[in-house]
Amino acid sequence: MSSSPDDISPHDSEFDETGGSGGGNGQDGKSDTRDKDIVPVSIEDEMKSSYLDYAMSVIVSRALPDVRDGLKPVHRRIVYAMKEGGYDYNRPFRKSARIVGDVMGKYHPHGDTAIYDALVRMAQDF
Repeated sequence: MSSSPDDISPHDSEFDETGGSGGGNGQDGKSDTRDKDIVPVSIEDEMKSSYLDYAMSVIVSRALPDVRDGLKPVHRRIVYAMKEGGYDYNRPFRKSARIVGDVMGKYHPHGDTAIYDALVRMAQDF
């Protein structure tokens, strides 16, 4: 029997999350399988695989252009903000800071560097 709540471990016979008497058996008489689901893994191996999974998801979702229109999300947000703001080809010029501010304020709250970079790369000399 444990003397304080801090001394209780999952292997004590009195510990049971369902309020029963414990002993490792559930209410239906089957053995408890919680410990069988835990797999010991090296922290280095877990960090490598988790980082690789995250990096690949970023590359696929942000860095590669979409097949449907060839635009990355930041490009799509710039084009949309320019259309919504009335920045058409037949209108007076606007400073890039104005466009970047509109995009960052409404659609892309991640900083202006990516927006400036994408806007410059989208420029065409006609």
